[in-house]
Amino acid sequence: MAQTSAQPPVRLALIGAGIFAKDAHLPSLLRLRDQFEIVAVYSRTETAAVALAQTLPHPVRIYTDLSALLADPEIEAVDIVLPIDVMPAVVAQALASGKHLISEKPIAPDVATARRLIDAYTPDSGQVWMVGENWRYEDAFIQASEMVQRDEIGRPVTCHMTVFAPVTPASKYYHSAWRNAGHIPGGYLLDGGIHHVAAMRLVVGEIAAVSATTSLVNPQLPPVDTVNAALRFVNGVQGVYLASYAVGAPWPPYLHVVGDHGALRVIRGEIEVTSGGVTRTFHSDKFDGVQKELIAFATAIRQATPHRNPPAEALRDLAVVEAMLLAAQAEAAQGQWVSCL
Repeated sequence: MAQTSAQPPVRLALIGAGIFAKDAHLPSLLRLRDQFEIVAVYSRTETAAVALAQTLPHPVRIYTDLSALLADPEIEAVDIVLPIDVMPAVVAQALASGKHLISEKPIAPDVATARRLIDAYTPDSGQVWMVGENWRYEDAFIQASEMVQRDEIGRPVTCHMTVFAPVTPASKYYHSAWRNAGHIPGGYLLDGGIHHVAAMRLVVGEIAAVSATTSLVNPQLPPVDTVNAALRFVNGVQGVYLASYAVGAPWPPYLHVVGDHGALRVIRGEIEVTSGGVTRTFHSDKFDGVQKELIAFATAIRQATPHRNPPAEALRDLAVVEAMLLAAQAEAAQGQWVSCL
């Protein structure tokens, strides 16, 4: 996709050399060479940084000292793709440096940490901070949201999303030590569930409160790997969210929304909508959300254009997941609802 102006590419450093940096961010950045120039790579270990840099078509600077990278005047922006537990400290340093940044989801492991980061951010200074929630840039979810807003299914009444995504030794993510250590709140339920919450919020609306139970089915996926949650939306919709990373099923993870005059279901790349007795199916591009959010990041830097993933939006995604985990802790004693607002 070409730039709409003659402005030079954003000079960017890639911070992190893990799976998602190599498999998603780097290929997207290389397809956007008219908008980004990768000038540096950082990793805590030189071996990992060099290995990633060697896949680039041009030489770049290698850093294992984050402070030195952030002091480099040739670097305009950083793309932070690090484990959830170490990312907040790096985001805080990047914010203090004044450089533009995109940081991977979730914004932080918990709401309190996220709020501290947001308090340190001064967008009026012109610094751009985007949180990389790529599902919010998937065409199918955007179109489904527009259909709901156009009342194509009438007033939404209920919704449900069921996700079975077993993490097994065959999965490339299974062998990530930080994912299996058990110290990330919610574990895979946070790592993956943040996407599902973002999609539900985009299509259905703001989630006001949740009630939930959780369990650990596979001891290799601590602290919990399965959640069953009831959702109350601000607009009155009643919802159910069920997700498990321990067991599998043959059904795709559609988000279903039922209104008083129709219904739709949506998944990345496909929408099926029924209204007036007629069912229509729409197909769209999929799995390109990372590239699209990076385009929006570059445009925000060069043209000060708003984007879909400001930190406040990411905080609301996180607040819903955290509320589910808190509700599950309280459920045995009280079965109470926990506010997400």
